[in-house]
Amino acid sequence: MSPIDREEAARKAAEELLDPAYDKESLLDQIYRRVMQFLGDLIDTTTGGGTAGGVIAAVLITLIILGVIALIVWRLRKTARENALAPGGLFGERAMTAAEHRQAAERLAAEGRWTQAVQERLRAIARDLEERALVDGMPGRTADELAAEAAVSLPAFAGELAAAARSFDDVTYGGVTGTRQAYETMASLDERLRQTRPVPLTGATEGGRA
Repeated sequence: MSPIDREEAARKAAEELLDPAYDKESLLDQIYRRVMQFLGDLIDTTTGGGTAGGVIAAVLITLIILGVIALIVWRLRKTARENALAPGGLFGERAMTAAEHRQAAERLAAEGRWTQAVQERLRAIARDLEERALVDGMPGRTADELAAEAAVSLPAFAGELAAAARSFDDVTYGGVTGTRQAYETMASLDERLRQTRPVPLTGATEGGRA
């Protein structure tokens, strides 16, 4: 059997990738599995004649294609990671009120989706603090920055705010799965923060002078 040329190889690869039998698979899975199958067929074909040139051609083509696949996978993962860690991680694209974030959190909790519920509850805290002018509405604020700024007006909650920020970061970026306990802790903090009056900065200054 004679080796196939590059045009024929490309055509066969395209046909494999367009096979409708695998529509339910993700694009990346389809590309990986079908290309690997194609590479196997290609190696069988080029080595069938037993020539050294055919074997070398098969190896080179395999290395090139595998390199391209590795580059594509790396780029997709890098893009996904950049999107996940992009500024504005606390809030989504659509501006929501604290009440709307709270409702979303309660709905997610009722469905047992604790990771998303924890995220929405911290967003409710952040938006509530903004609405009460206890923190600035700074775009791209991180959870840690929120906790640090809010602690200035609410020093009694500094430790809990920092813990809430870590909980948000854990479930959002650290791969930690949210739990009922984590959500209930966040919800309790939210309710107590809503009922707390901030410490007047002028009063704190005068107290320090005394």
